[in-house]
Amino acid sequence: MALQQLDTTRHGALRGEVDERVVEIADTVATHLGTDPDLSVQVAAFHDGQKVLDVWGGPHLGEDSLIVPASVSKNAIGVAVGLLVERGALGLDDLVADHWPEFAARGKGAVTVRQLLSHQAGLPFATDPPLTWDDLLDPHRAARVLAAQRPQWAPGKAFGYHGVTIGDLAGELVYRVTGQTLQEFHEAEVRTPFGTEFFLGLPAGAEERLVAPLPMIPPVAAGGADGPGPDRGRLYWVDPVGDPIDIVRDERSWRFGHAAVSATVSARGIAGLLASAVTGVGERPALWSADTVEQMAQLQCRGYDEVLGLPDRAHSIVFQKQSATFAWGGPRSFGHDGAFGCLGCVDPDTGVAFGYTIARGPWPGGADPRAVRLARRLGLLLAR
Repeated sequence: MALQQLDTTRHGALRGEVDERVVEIADTVATHLGTDPDLSVQVAAFHDGQKVLDVWGGPHLGEDSLIVPASVSKNAIGVAVGLLVERGALGLDDLVADHWPEFAARGKGAVTVRQLLSHQAGLPFATDPPLTWDDLLDPHRAARVLAAQRPQWAPGKAFGYHGVTIGDLAGELVYRVTGQTLQEFHEAEVRTPFGTEFFLGLPAGAEERLVAPLPMIPPVAAGGADGPGPDRGRLYWVDPVGDPIDIVRDERSWRFGHAAVSATVSARGIAGLLASAVTGVGERPALWSADTVEQMAQLQCRGYDEVLGLPDRAHSIVFQKQSATFAWGGPRSFGHDGAFGCLGCVDPDTGVAFGYTIARGPWPGGADPRAVRLARRLGLLLAR
């Protein structure tokens, strides 16, 4: 079905194109923009591999803008791992040490790939020695440090968000299996075949498209503009030592393209990445079979997060699962939000893949609740 251009009389500052079945979503986004002149977003979706929504608006983001979406980056880890599972190169119940022998040190010999990639391995940070940003922004250094650590809890007995380190751990695992860094594997096997705007390492020449996330503004009740805000070290629960780095704004970070936190994307890139895995895009078939979708979407843990100190957190392999906070779809849906408001999710049962970027996320961080509601409504409108 051909997409129609938005009606400026009806949609005001919102630009782009939409399938007539989901014009309601464009109406809602236009309303959001009309009530907040600073709000700047991109919203995109695919349904059964066909684009049904691609809109943008606000003073800070345009059609071609790219942004660092914080932990929405982790969707790339999940898609790459799923592709290795699909090809039989990696099994979720493999011992990590079978692929990466050094990982077995200090009681980790029985840790499975399943545990490692669902935040159950007990390696959200390192203490002996502690990690630096130089370690984390290197394809192998942080992984070597983490492989030598004793887990913070008995693997498989609890879970806690590995906010940054899951990127280094998964990256080393991908390297041991393929001989390529995670960034190289993603570029060659996932991004380039589909032309997806989801980069792990911003390519030269694209810098002019990059928009830095704007600071969140706390409400007066939280202390106003001078009140406490998210701390850059604790924000990702890794506390690296040495000189601090702003992981979503520093060129070192987005040029490296840390797969847990510093991809560079558009909303259509987020949605396109998830569609490429689950439904395919256009004439290109999906990267994953139905069996791999089931394996990657299966709930692995739900409950209290030992790192975040929050209840009702849930994960599949790499991805977040739906919860009271992330009520974006049905029981098989999965995706990942980012600390500054961006979101990517996909529901295999409706065939909807959704991407959302925002220049200034709402306080106190995490997925913009408006994005979660839009994703869920899209699924209802396009339910098979």
